[in-house]
Amino acid sequence: MSPFRSSTGLPDNIAGALCYFFPFAGGIVFLALEKKSRFVLFHALQSLIAFGALMVGHVLSGLLPLIGPFIAAILSLCGLAIWLLMVYHSLGGRWYRLPWAGAFAEQQLRHI
Repeated sequence: MSPFRSSTGLPDNIAGALCYFFPFAGGIVFLALEKKSRFVLFHALQSLIAFGALMVGHVLSGLLPLIGPFIAAILSLCGLAIWLLMVYHSLGGRWYRLPWAGAFAEQQLRHI
């Protein structure tokens, strides 16, 4: 268990994992509630960016007549893989960065 606590009273690793455990919504909640833990803020931002992009991709794939369902299925599998990977790493207390979402989240974290 992590010795550090977020401003929500939860250990950092648990709060970070909850950002992913409830995709998109968890990121919004912890971004609104967290005041001091950069770890939790990073994971909240990364969750918002990654799962927000997946939601946009799902909506756009619904507009494609023939290949849309195939793209939606691929996006669903990618979403599941990202979800499992990020819950695992955040529970372990690691600052694992997704390739594009992590860099953008770190950039935004510098402005908070």
